[in-house]
Amino acid sequence: MKNSFLTVLIISGLFACKSGDKQPETKAVAEELPSNEVQLTDEQFKNGDLAIGAVATKDMHTTTKVNGVIDVPPQNIVSVSMPMGGYLKKMNLLPGMQVAKGQVMATLEDPQYIQLQEDYLVTRSRLKFLEADYKRQKELNETKINSDKVFQQVRSEYESQQVMARSLAQKLQLININPATLTEQTISRQVNVYAPISGYVSKVNVNIGRYVNPSDILFDLMDPADLHLSLTVFEKDVINLAPDQKVICYTNANPEEKYTARIHLITRNVDDNRTAEVHCHFDKYDKRLLPGMYMNAIIELNSDNITAVPDDALVSWHEKSYVFVVKGKNTFVMTPVEPGPANDGFTAVKSGVSAGQQIVTKNAYALLMKMKNSGEE
Repeated sequence: MKNSFLTVLIISGLFACKSGDKQPETKAVAEELPSNEVQLTDEQFKNGDLAIGAVATKDMHTTTKVNGVIDVPPQNIVSVSMPMGGYLKKMNLLPGMQVAKGQVMATLEDPQYIQLQEDYLVTRSRLKFLEADYKRQKELNETKINSDKVFQQVRSEYESQQVMARSLAQKLQLININPATLTEQTISRQVNVYAPISGYVSKVNVNIGRYVNPSDILFDLMDPADLHLSLTVFEKDVINLAPDQKVICYTNANPEEKYTARIHLITRNVDDNRTAEVHCHFDKYDKRLLPGMYMNAIIELNSDNITAVPDDALVSWHEKSYVFVVKGKNTFVMTPVEPGPANDGFTAVKSGVSAGQQIVTKNAYALLMKMKNSGEE
């Protein structure tokens, strides 16, 4: 606003200086004009840096201002643990470090890992024997050489061993050991902990040498690829919201940097503070945006094609709004208008002018000051 008034004063000075030699003539013309009109010479119009354009029809919308925080959906936060526990042997992670899916995050060791591998190999070896015996007894039973009781007993032992082998194989997979490649030569007292997702380490809860229980959380990982903005909206504004509406947001630290998002989900309940939560997805991921960061947001509501003028075309006088309509060459009529919502450098006007009318679209305040100064003379 200070810059606008400074510009007005400079332009008014230009008007006065450039027309000094012809002051009596300009004054005489001003006296003949109505009080809401102003007329300039060609030189005054040029020095005033004015611009003329047509009243436009723009796609304007109303807005509501809210605030909220950046959040990560639950499915993008993973807590890593070891189902069988053990002593932490190796680990080289710090909060904020980036990890890739499948990357080794830590190494644990414990005698129970050895025992589990032994049990599986012994069970698998016995299963092979029982499988061969089962096939032999089945052939004998089909030719009635052995009794049904003997065959049923062998089948029961074979099926029980199958269950045990599958069970032990699943336990091995829980501690990241592949049962298909396990042999007596590859038995190890150590197991690795792998990253289940790609992302960043948000928490490290253990240190080397510590025994971790199956219920202990070793690390917390976060995948920022699906950051969303959680906005708090008052109940009176919730009814005007709908999925896919555009949201313009910015941080307190850098309000000039604007981010765009779209409404994704609106909660169907209002809390004790008479507010509802609105989830928005960013149009583009920016690594500078971090979970927990506070943001201000402007939600664009209903839109419509309505008459609008550039913000620089509007002037305010005695708490009313005006534009200068072109009447003739370098002659302008100060016309009252009823302004509406403003965005993208334009302000809607509900009455006073119509689309296509020629108005002053730049430095209109300079005309206002010229008119008032001429009136005082």
